[in-house]
Amino acid sequence: MEKEPSQNVLGGELIPCSMDPVTGFFRNGSCDTCAEDRGSHTVCAIMDKEFLMLSQYLGNDLSTPRPEYGFLGLKPGDHWCLCAGRFLQAYEEGCAPKVVLEATHARALDIVPLDVLKECEFNPA
Repeated sequence: MEKEPSQNVLGGELIPCSMDPVTGFFRNGSCDTCAEDRGSHTVCAIMDKEFLMLSQYLGNDLSTPRPEYGFLGLKPGDHWCLCAGRFLQAYEEGCAPKVVLEATHARALDIVPLDVLKECEFNPA
């Protein structure tokens, strides 16, 4: 599996999304991607209760620990590389989580328009 260039949606260098918990298709803490990443795990999102509940309802329970896979479960405040399609679905349902643009891979733009990502941008003011 060959990683694509680590460029973010703003045209700069992709910064890490999270090392605690370790996220990303490559489990390197970044939302890097490659041709084998069919889910496009490219959106660095900050989990919140509403999104985690939606994801569970849609059949992808991200909050329940799965120790057999080394997965401790996510909680509100955790950063995680989401599938771009799931993020867009959550946006369309009115419950998209906040996004760290500098940590969101440029390939997310194949699925999610930049203006949508910017609308959901995390601003730690």
